[in-house]
Amino acid sequence: MSTLLNPYLGFRDNAREALNFYQSVFGGQLNLSTFGDFHASEDPAEADKIMHGMLTADKGFVLMGSDTPNSMDYTPGNTISVSLSGEDEAELRGYYDKLSGDGGTVTVPMEKAPWGDIFGMCTDKFGVPWLVNVNAQGGQEAPAS
Repeated sequence: MSTLLNPYLGFRDNAREALNFYQSVFGGQLNLSTFGDFHASEDPAEADKIMHGMLTADKGFVLMGSDTPNSMDYTPGNTISVSLSGEDEAELRGYYDKLSGDGGTVTVPMEKAPWGDIFGMCTDKFGVPWLVNVNAQGGQEAPAS
């Protein structure tokens, strides 16, 4: 599997509605995971919120998204990240290191995530947020917060 580059949309409490809408527009398969599925939030109000959603459209492109946890800033207009995912750990760690270095910042260190993959988040020196996921099982999902 090659490395994939996908848009990742952030929402506040309406990711499920938005991703279902995009599925009605583009067709395809929609997979949704909640914060509760992965015990990823200590706030019970977030249990049913979407931690990661992935729409694989009929034409093959992928759109991802999630609800922004209450503890994180949410500013409409700044609601997109770029997701890199694949199986080549050395390649993906290299991208992560370059993006987070030289003026960038680490948001989440690259380490094993609750869903079994290696995952990290960073913001590059230009303010662009990145999600990097090394697939443990050969899939292409990249959960995010």
